[in-house]
Amino acid sequence: MTRAPKRRVAPKRRAPKRRAADPSAGGKRSAMGMEEDPAEPYGVESSAGAHADAGADAGADISDGDVGQSLAKGLAVIAETVKTLSASPGVYRMLNRKGDALYVGKARNLKRRVTSYTLLSKMPHRLQRMVAETVAMEVVETNTEVEALLLESNLIKRFMPRFNVLLRDDKSFPYILLADDHAVPQITKHRGAHTREGDYFGPFASAGAVNRTITALERAFLLRSCSDAVYASRTRPCLMYQIKRCSGPCVERISAADYQDLVQQARRFLTGQSQQVQQQLASAMEAASEKLDFETAAVYRDRIRALAHIQSHQDINIEGVDNADVIAAHEEGGQICIQVFFFRAGRNYGNRAYFPSHDKTLAVGEVLAAFVAQFYENKPVPAAILVSHPLEEENLLAEALSIKAERKVQILQPQRGAKRKLIDNALHNAREALARRLAESSSQRRLLEKLGEVFGLEAVPARIEIYDNSHIQGSEPYGGMVVAGPEGFTKNAYRKFRIKDPAIVGGDDYGMMREVLTRRFKRALKEDPERSGGTWPDLVLLDGGQGQLNAGLEVLADLGLGDLPIAAIAKGPDRDAGRERIFVPGKPSFMLQPRDPLLYFIQRLRDEAHRFAIGSHRAGRSKARLRSALDDVPGIGAKRKKALLLHFGAAKAVARAGLADLEAVEGISKTVAQKIYDHFRRES
Repeated sequence: MTRAPKRRVAPKRRAPKRRAADPSAGGKRSAMGMEEDPAEPYGVESSAGAHADAGADAGADISDGDVGQSLAKGLAVIAETVKTLSASPGVYRMLNRKGDALYVGKARNLKRRVTSYTLLSKMPHRLQRMVAETVAMEVVETNTEVEALLLESNLIKRFMPRFNVLLRDDKSFPYILLADDHAVPQITKHRGAHTREGDYFGPFASAGAVNRTITALERAFLLRSCSDAVYASRTRPCLMYQIKRCSGPCVERISAADYQDLVQQARRFLTGQSQQVQQQLASAMEAASEKLDFETAAVYRDRIRALAHIQSHQDINIEGVDNADVIAAHEEGGQICIQVFFFRAGRNYGNRAYFPSHDKTLAVGEVLAAFVAQFYENKPVPAAILVSHPLEEENLLAEALSIKAERKVQILQPQRGAKRKLIDNALHNAREALARRLAESSSQRRLLEKLGEVFGLEAVPARIEIYDNSHIQGSEPYGGMVVAGPEGFTKNAYRKFRIKDPAIVGGDDYGMMREVLTRRFKRALKEDPERSGGTWPDLVLLDGGQGQLNAGLEVLADLGLGDLPIAAIAKGPDRDAGRERIFVPGKPSFMLQPRDPLLYFIQRLRDEAHRFAIGSHRAGRSKARLRSALDDVPGIGAKRKKALLLHFGAAKAVARAGLADLEAVEGISKTVAQKIYDHFRRES
């Protein structure tokens, strides 16, 4: 941007005089909040956040009886905001009484767009509920509509407003990194921000695809994959050299110049110049054969085979498709599955399925447009994006992505030829993935219905919270909460609890359970005392027996939540799966039939809580182990601590080191070395 955005926050309470709104002031919005045709201001709209059925969730904050009064207040807030708006492009946010974003929208004319929300007669019931929940608005002006679109996508990903189409994509894609921050470059798998110096190749759809490709590249180019610390400590070739997956640069089995040639060959291969690399290797193999150097010729032969292996395992390779993503959507049963295939350097890097949350009334093209805008908010954009349906404001979206990528990006909808075959294949995969998901959802629904019957619940549970604790003889105790519902496990709702009460000693599982439940529900009461936000469980399930159940009942009674359904599941006498006993308040414990599908379902819930609690405990234990004697040395931060440990191998070795040895460590000055030396001498 060439100028700083202007932000305006509307007052929350003052009820201004109503202005007559121009009936033509509306604008059709896409799933991203885009303004289009003024003749149809409320033709489409975005959906509720975490649920596929937006209608059920959109009014979670207020009851039907309060809608009329709240609607008048919401209209007043919007009317007051309109008075301060200009006709410039920008982004607006509707906020509820908690300050959470209800909806994020973009407009080429903010005043005209926001005015359309005051046209009550043209709003469907669901949008009226959104307006009724609005107590404030925030507006950011931008220079262009493209800037507004980019900002809108960013804010949707950040705030996850439940009236927008939401892409829940919390997993980063893996890449192959050919590092350049060492004299002998390393090839490795990489996730996260591209902060390390080097070339990144990807994205790959899965870690397995990256691992298989790296293994083949090691065989083809004999590049090292070990860490710099391992590389520096080698005195003889490792197993990777013995199995012909490394050229042994650590012990100079290959010269620096020859190793750099291998690196350049790998770089050319990964950037699409595979034919040239293969021809070069073939020529070298023939030359070695003519010289009767059959051992060297065999090495080149094996490398050529490894390259052929990489290419043969690309499921679909289409000539003319270099760097492109293929995105196809299929709708059925009110849900949409979007398949994304990644093609880089002419090779297929795999695919991944997405199931965005959306309003069932939205057209596939609208959901797909919202998906594309959010998908590339935190990912590199390829040169071409092939889509199965026409997108809302496709040209604007292409322009925004081009600005982000700093080069031209095309959005294409192939109708025939090889590229159309890619779309058809992606559509087939989307159709199959959605069919599997619908089948799983149907089965999950039946299991939840049966679970509600067994535990005497008033309705089918939409949210089940399962709790477990983990520790080793009382050390590093952690509690874990996992959440399950009609769509399976809701992993972004998981919570871990580090046990803080010093009075809980040893293996006091009951005390741990009391602390976990107390912290969980005290916070719930503080954040949502009316239990209207959808974050309260329909069933609390504890891993344990009568003791854990009693502890849970005590906590709920103390907090005034005695009406909250709670139960516990204990393992069999010999901790045998299939002989679990279920404990519910006021009734004798009971067992389900060993082959009952509901028993398997409950076991899955319990096992997931157990897995999560153990994972939290292990992570905490690892973090505690990282704390060493070096943490008590003044002037030693994380960077210097790492340098010392890499140089000496252990904190004990640092403590025994002489002053000259400490000064030899990179990043340790004479002054710091003296401090370390004096510290350990005083300690001894």
